[in-house]
Amino acid sequence: MITISEAEARVMDVLWQAAPRTSEEIVEALREPTGWHEKTIRTLLNRLLGKGAVTAERDGRRYIYAPVLTREAWQQQESRSLLDRVFGGKVTPLLAHFTRHEKLSAKDIAELRKLVDDIEKKGR
Repeated sequence: MITISEAEARVMDVLWQAAPRTSEEIVEALREPTGWHEKTIRTLLNRLLGKGAVTAERDGRRYIYAPVLTREAWQQQESRSLLDRVFGGKVTPLLAHFTRHEKLSAKDIAELRKLVDDIEKKGR
């Protein structure tokens, strides 16, 4: 399991959108929206490399980065962690929380109904 910080997730998001990318391209994609300095972004890249979340291939004098950790695997880890920490590992309290504290659109409700229908069909 590869655990990444919120800042590292921002770097990963750039790579999940389009990879492989050079460090210069990653810096350019993150500098303005985050306000981070180039050194900060390169440090985050090195941390991700050390964790095995990305690979780096040398291309002349530069490195080209690609994700190893997929967005889907990260989402699975993060959602499981949230469920375990906040909702005792149960999905129902999570959904109940959102139905009480968030406004669900008609589209959201229709999608939830479809998910429940699909789950019931698979269970039969």
